[in-house]
Amino acid sequence: MTRLMLGRTLERICKGVLLLCLLHFLIMMILYFDVYSQRFDLFSRFNNGRNGSRNNVSGAAGSGHHFYYYNLSRPNATLASYIATGDQLVLSAQPDTNQTPSPKPLPPCPENPPGLVGRLLIEFSSQMTMERVQKENPNVTEGGRYTPPDCRPRWKVAIIIPFRHRENHLKYWLHYLHPILRRQRIDYGIYIINQLGEDTFNRAKLLNVGYTEALKDAEYDCFIFSDVDLIPMDDRNLYHCYDQPRHFAIAMDKFGFRLPYAGYFGGVSGLSKKQFLKINGFPNEYWGWGGEDDDIYNRITLNGMKVSRPDVRIGRYRMIKHERDKHNEPNPQRFNKIQNTKNTMKKDGISSLTYRVVQVKRYPLYTNISVEIGKPPPRPIKG
Repeated sequence: MTRLMLGRTLERICKGVLLLCLLHFLIMMILYFDVYSQRFDLFSRFNNGRNGSRNNVSGAAGSGHHFYYYNLSRPNATLASYIATGDQLVLSAQPDTNQTPSPKPLPPCPENPPGLVGRLLIEFSSQMTMERVQKENPNVTEGGRYTPPDCRPRWKVAIIIPFRHRENHLKYWLHYLHPILRRQRIDYGIYIINQLGEDTFNRAKLLNVGYTEALKDAEYDCFIFSDVDLIPMDDRNLYHCYDQPRHFAIAMDKFGFRLPYAGYFGGVSGLSKKQFLKINGFPNEYWGWGGEDDDIYNRITLNGMKVSRPDVRIGRYRMIKHERDKHNEPNPQRFNKIQNTKNTMKKDGISSLTYRVVQVKRYPLYTNISVEIGKPPPRPIKG
């Protein structure tokens, strides 16, 4: 009896071992076929990738789409996750040569541009035409705009010129200033503010108009205000803004290349947007010649700023000789107004400016803005 029970037990053990061996064999076969299928898939993908890349060059180039097929036996794989266009997939083995590399950021423009000439020969005897000036400046874009192609300027400069009946002077100004500004690596636009009609000229109010209109055109942060008859004689006199309001034309030929008096701020000056707003812009009530530049100087000093100037050897200017303009006679009230700058500057300026734009026209070398700025108030009758 004992032997019979022992034999049955051994028989059961042998059957269990046999079953385990069969199970082991089945598992080994499954693993073997899985590994084999993965190796076959890798080989197929390699060949398909090579053939596909060749076909894509000739066939898919016209359609702009590239299709890649992958084995779906991997875990969590779906058809949508493996079939895509070349715009959605990036091959790890070979980068996409069709991608355009992102441009490198431009370096800042040098504080002392290397292409400057220094002292210039300025003359007005040769005949000047707009066609000649345009041919001389092919890189200037419509509206008189220019940006250096090889560096990033610190300032974006609007150059404002008050204007009426000075077409011949404008030709010379553009002839000389465009090349100077490009050599100085200035990002700039030129705005001619043309006063319509024959009423009394108002230089400072036109400058306020130029500031306002230029900001509608671009995000300028620096403003140079220049008379159309003044040409710098040295391109080292850099037309951009400074930490303090800048007076550029400190040594004109008509004054013997000297500053006429310490508070002189006429001819050509520059203020940053922040500086301009701090003094409430320029006065609007100086009708006729004279006084507005002294009022501006007072506004600067009364607001805790100082006027900066270039070296007298660099800040030299030539003036185009001309007769005094009609309807721009000296303002007999200018001296009284200058003495009251402290009382008037907060209410008379950019905050009180009124005008009407009649026409804006963009020429190849400048932007012309024709405006109506009103009439001067009647002068008090002398009693």
